[in-house]
Parts: sequence; structure tokens; C-alpha cells
Amino acid sequence: MEKYTRAYEKFKKAFAKFREVIENPALPEIFKEDFIVEITTKRFEYTYESLWKAVKEFLRLRGIECNSSKSCFRAIIKEAIIPENLEQILFEMILLRNSLVHIYDETQAKSIYERIKDKKIIEAFSIILNSLEKEIP
Repeated sequence: MEKYTRAYEKFKKAFAKFREVIENPALPEIFKEDFIVEITTKRFEYTYESLWKAVKEFLRLRGIECNSSKSCFRAIIKEAIIPENLEQILFEMILLRNSLVHIYDETQAKSIYERIKDKKIIEAFSIILNSLEKEIP
């Protein structure tokens, strides 16, 4: 349980920091766009990683083993812990995260930045956070 609690708290903290960057209207007045893109994409990546690791630990407590984000997301949907309608956005998040690892171009980074600012991503993180909190094994 302790390992899950730590993973959950990491996810909660990472999500708060990601949300702070996404929802702060003053950032463009303070920082250059390339800096905002870099910070936002890194915070997304960290939030995504902490999300799937929290899900993995949550499922482990229920006796379900998963070793990748994709298998963990499928399992948590199958267990009806999170709504099935999140499947598409979760798999889009996997693609975005995987793309971030291999970005060497500013144009690609900006394109991904625009996609991760989508309200659907914030909503998905929020729904999962709330679901994990309610369903603590």
C-alpha cells in the first residue's frame, strides 16, 4: 500500500504542476514561447509517467500485473475504475509521450505542445486522479 500511496502522491503533485503551466495566462507575458513549450511538454511527460506508474501500483494491489502504460490503461478500464470513454485520449497520450522522447525539431515540439494543452487531457488526468482517490484498495 505504501508504494501505491507514494506513486499516487507523485502523480497528484505532477498533475498540479502540469495544470499550473497549462492554466496560467500570465506565462506568455513572462517567458518566451520556446521556454513555455519546453516546460509544458516536460511537465506533461512527467505527469504521464507518474500517472501510469500510479495505475500500475493500484492494479498490483488488486492482484493485476501490468508492465506497460498501454496494458495498465486497458486493465483499469476493464476493471471499470475509470470510464471507457477515456480510452481514446489515454492512447493519444501514449503517442504524444512517445513522440516527445524523439523530438529534435522545434516545429514538432510546438505541434505536440498544442495537442497537450487540449482540455481533454486535463480532464482525463483529473478524472483518473479522482477515480484512484475514491477507489484506494
